[in-house]
Amino acid sequence: MSIRPFHLAFPVIDLAETQHFYQTVLGCTLGRTSTTWIDFNLFGHQLTAHLSPAEVQPVQTNPVDGKAVPVRHWGVILDMADWEQLADRLKQHDVTFVIAPYVRFKGEIGEQATMFLLDPSGNALEFKAFRDDAAIFAS
Repeated sequence: MSIRPFHLAFPVIDLAETQHFYQTVLGCTLGRTSTTWIDFNLFGHQLTAHLSPAEVQPVQTNPVDGKAVPVRHWGVILDMADWEQLADRLKQHDVTFVIAPYVRFKGEIGEQATMFLLDPSGNALEFKAFRDDAAIFAS
């Protein structure tokens, strides 16, 4: 089965800050834009940031593997090389991580490299990688 691009629309407080973060820090390419939204290409997936400050809410957390994981979050599962490259890129941009890059569930089913960060509007993003994609849905 081939995976098709995913689309996600999300609220932001400031479009200029959002564009800088997604384009410069994360390395997304820019798609269509308007005065109230911006499309980004994030690893082949279409993100649409909509200007809607009233919709932006603080993110609650739940404990996972001894860390406070943001409940509402989204992201991309990368291959390990791309995950490591993104982690390095984010560190070079002095990103403050909610959960710094590390390997979660080490030695267990579902072992994964993961990192969490917030965009300028407080939207939580997770990027993860598995050494073997068969572990993505392993239980």
